[in-house]
Amino acid sequence: MLTEIRIESLGAISAATAEFDRGLTVLTGETGTGKTMVVTGLHLLGGARADATRVRSGAARAVVEGRFSTAELSDAAAAQIDQLLDSSGADRDEDGSVIAARSVNREGPSRAYLGGRGVPAKSLTGFTEGLLTLHGQNDQLRLMRPDEQRAALDKFAGVGARLDRYRAARDAWLSARRELVDRRDRARELAQEADRLAFGLREIDAVDPQPGEDETLTLEIRRLSELDALRAAATGARTALTGGDDFAELSPSSATDRLGQARVVLEGTDDTALWVLAEQLSGAMTVVGDVARELGDYLGELPTEADALDTRLARQAELRTLTRKYASDVAGVLAWAAESRARLAGLDVSEEAMVALAARVDELAGAVATAATELSAARGKAAGKLAKAVSAELSGLAMADAEFAIGVVTSPGAADDPAVLTLPSGQQVHAGADGIDDVEFGLAAHRGMDVLPLAKSASGGELSRVMLALEVVLATTVRDSAGTTMVFDEVDAGVGGRAAVQIGRRLARLAQTHQVIVVTHLPQVAAYADAHLTVDSGGGRGASTVRHLGDDDRVAELARMLAGLGESDTGRAHARELLAAAREHRAEDGSVTPQNV
Repeated sequence: MLTEIRIESLGAISAATAEFDRGLTVLTGETGTGKTMVVTGLHLLGGARADATRVRSGAARAVVEGRFSTAELSDAAAAQIDQLLDSSGADRDEDGSVIAARSVNREGPSRAYLGGRGVPAKSLTGFTEGLLTLHGQNDQLRLMRPDEQRAALDKFAGVGARLDRYRAARDAWLSARRELVDRRDRARELAQEADRLAFGLREIDAVDPQPGEDETLTLEIRRLSELDALRAAATGARTALTGGDDFAELSPSSATDRLGQARVVLEGTDDTALWVLAEQLSGAMTVVGDVARELGDYLGELPTEADALDTRLARQAELRTLTRKYASDVAGVLAWAAESRARLAGLDVSEEAMVALAARVDELAGAVATAATELSAARGKAAGKLAKAVSAELSGLAMADAEFAIGVVTSPGAADDPAVLTLPSGQQVHAGADGIDDVEFGLAAHRGMDVLPLAKSASGGELSRVMLALEVVLATTVRDSAGTTMVFDEVDAGVGGRAAVQIGRRLARLAQTHQVIVVTHLPQVAAYADAHLTVDSGGGRGASTVRHLGDDDRVAELARMLAGLGESDTGRAHARELLAAAREHRAEDGSVTPQNV
């Protein structure tokens, strides 16, 4: 639910703040005062494209800020909001509300904010998707589009889960179908690729490189190339430490012998300081002994065979043959081999593999056909109920003789259609992303007329009433829609008289379960409001402000809307009469709230 909106430097509005509550709120005002800027601001909060020309003359940027309460949403909708806030790093305010904001710069990009964090504009779209439903005259035109009509029917039918199952089955089927077609069309090319991969793998397997082997060989070859010098250095060092080749026979001139002599001399004194030094010499003797032993091990590990270097050079040449062809080092060669084995496993172009894949495609096609048939049946069943309910609503909107109809027909599939599907009945249909059905709304506005598509049969005023009737039906029958805000921008365009009264009455009924905000120029609609806001140009320098009207001001505003007679007794009397009639209707409908008692 929208609880507050603040607008700065947007169109005719210099700075304005409006607070909203439950029920029906109307916004009225003279033409040109900027009342539609409130709706424009809500579109911006919904992530709509920013238009720099909307920035008020003389200002560098326009700012729209909205505060939303999510307390009345369903658990599922609230969970989606929480997930979005967490992923965006956004925070709730102290009262649990969420603040969304949008700034539109005259020069440079616009900025979007959610819960105090800068976010992409599409994050605002995701946030407000379950909170705001905006209806303007452009939205009425969108109602003529087949995809919008199908979406409305699906919403009423509650086929979301069926549609998801169908799409999942369709994606798997199309993927397998593309793979089958690709294998058939590229059989020779794929066979050549399989031969090339198999040859490379055989060559690598014959050499059998080991991880890190190239680096180890480089070190060994370097050592073997300097073998004599390394042996002489190790032997000389060991002799200096031990005095000979046999560690057990120490020469009097060896380092170990001299260290031992020094330790004996120091231990023969009575000085504790020298005893400490003797202990250190003992440690030094241990270190010298360890080094001498390790030098012996090193000498023992040095190759003695004459062809050791040649053997390793030959092995290095084998590895270099692989690294020239497949990768820059052995690690890369092994990675290529692993990837190629996986690729080769998927390149089975044998007749058996093709037959198995074709069978898999047929199996998936059957699953798609089943899901599509179930989805189509659910739509067909719901279409009659929705058409009947909308027709009943139209009857209450001064279209008593109108007949609203919904056609659901299967979409035929052409021979060259990449998504042609054969149903169990043998019928070939087009399996689109939304199913196999074409959905079309039709209307016969008057008795004796043929039902024709909306684009051919509905005037502007009739289309407004069809959209309102549809929204009322959806709002009262679709689960998990409570707690959302529905905004109507001049939904009553092209309507007057008794039809306008009925539109106001239907909006009041809708406001029993939803927060409804309406921009209107009709007093018959405004009279049904729980709260009445007006946008006027009393702010000076052509700036408009938003005011909440009390009872007296509301009577004056309705009188002005009736005939421009805001200050006349006749106009006020007519306005009071209109308010009284609206209260009676709301009492009959059970939609009276404390605000309009």
